[in-house]
Amino acid sequence: MENKSADIKNNYETVIGLETHVELSTETKMFCGCRLSFGAQPNTYTCPVCLGHPGSLPVINRKAIESAIKIALALNCSIREYSVFHRKNYFYPDMPKNYQISQYDLPVGVDGYIDVNMGSYIRKVGITRVHVEEDTGKLIHIGLTGRINESDYSIADFNRAGTPLIEIVTMPDIKSPEEAKQYMITLRNTLLMLNVSDCSMEEGSMRSDANVSVKLISDDKLGTRTEIKNLNSFKFLQKGLEYEVKRQTNILQSGGKIIQQTRHYDDKTQTTKTLREKEEAHDYRYFPDPDLVPMKINKDWINGIKDTLPELPGARENRYKDSFGLSGYDSSFMANDFEISSYFEETLKYHDNAKTICNWIMGDFSALINKDGITLRQSRVTPENLANLVKMIDSQEINSKIAKLVFEEMYNGGETPQEVISKKGLKQINNTEELEKITDEVIAKNPDAVNQYKAGKSKAISYLIGQIMARTQGKANPQIVSELIIKKLS
Repeated sequence: MENKSADIKNNYETVIGLETHVELSTETKMFCGCRLSFGAQPNTYTCPVCLGHPGSLPVINRKAIESAIKIALALNCSIREYSVFHRKNYFYPDMPKNYQISQYDLPVGVDGYIDVNMGSYIRKVGITRVHVEEDTGKLIHIGLTGRINESDYSIADFNRAGTPLIEIVTMPDIKSPEEAKQYMITLRNTLLMLNVSDCSMEEGSMRSDANVSVKLISDDKLGTRTEIKNLNSFKFLQKGLEYEVKRQTNILQSGGKIIQQTRHYDDKTQTTKTLREKEEAHDYRYFPDPDLVPMKINKDWINGIKDTLPELPGARENRYKDSFGLSGYDSSFMANDFEISSYFEETLKYHDNAKTICNWIMGDFSALINKDGITLRQSRVTPENLANLVKMIDSQEINSKIAKLVFEEMYNGGETPQEVISKKGLKQINNTEELEKITDEVIAKNPDAVNQYKAGKSKAISYLIGQIMARTQGKANPQIVSELIIKKLS
């Protein structure tokens, strides 16, 4: 049963749709040969085409179209075999042509969906369309805060103008800010699996606009929506939606009306603020771009791209359950995060104990990286070294207690487990004669525990094992020790 407490307040229901823009990792821009570059000197990667000079002619980037088809297929969309580019006409200082080449009524992909795992339930989010367009330039607002409404002036950098951009539009199927955040996480991991974008939200190569409305549960008609622009982190997406839902609910409860607006989220005040009244589609005066011929995408091209699709998170999760015997929770954890999944897969190349490797990644490893605010790949523990650590546990070269100490040293210093064990003298004691001598001494010094064990109190053996482990600084093989104690006290 779905938990509605997060998205319903006082008989109101939240309805959210997302428009996600993803910059593609192609070599060149969408309609010209300018190289893509993030952080380069402003206005150094431009040409007459991406600046919209009169007489310049755009040419479609085939690689970008292939990436769009790949994304649409991964999102279970139908691919249109006939697609057209339009001009979306509006003025803004970061757009040199005063129109954006985009797709309107004939996008590449339509009518798809993506399943979003919310833990206790699956939210199926419909995908209305996947279309191709070009990105705008970038405005840099000069002033104390760097925000447009508080700047002294702005300057334009057109390096980004013309970058291939995919827009993914959902149906209004998302019912809470938490679902919106999880949808974005799921979408990002899917796109990373496809290797079509770096999906860096910090650098702006993946960002979302959220359309949100609130209505009475009993109403069939959707409420008036507002759009929150350029939400470039999972946190901002959730926080911005939470505030906007609360704002709209309060207005409706007090008898007011929602005004259709475009708003932006201010992370300093954790509120949304008005940017402008919302435009409708007809305000953009769409018409087919006369410089670009329609695209015909034949079935052979589609099938060829389909054959290159990698294993997607859902299929990978099922494989982890079926092939490795991981639980549903463990499989979901390992499969639905691109970085975790790729790290896990690489570790398995060096050692095939999937369950133990999974436990290390989800346990000690996750605890340390979460504490330090870094990712698996940013840590000093390589997949090969983690695999070697697990291999040494499995071969009983070290026990689990020593392994924890070794792992911390590996994490802090980037050394191999062999180097840490050698440096710290942590190799497990497996010599039966050596352990038997220590066992005899411990039994002799602990008659009370011996008598308790003989009286049927089996927990007493744990005390004796603990004493031996303490004597050996945790290096004794606990299995051999346990067998020796039982043999001697039977």
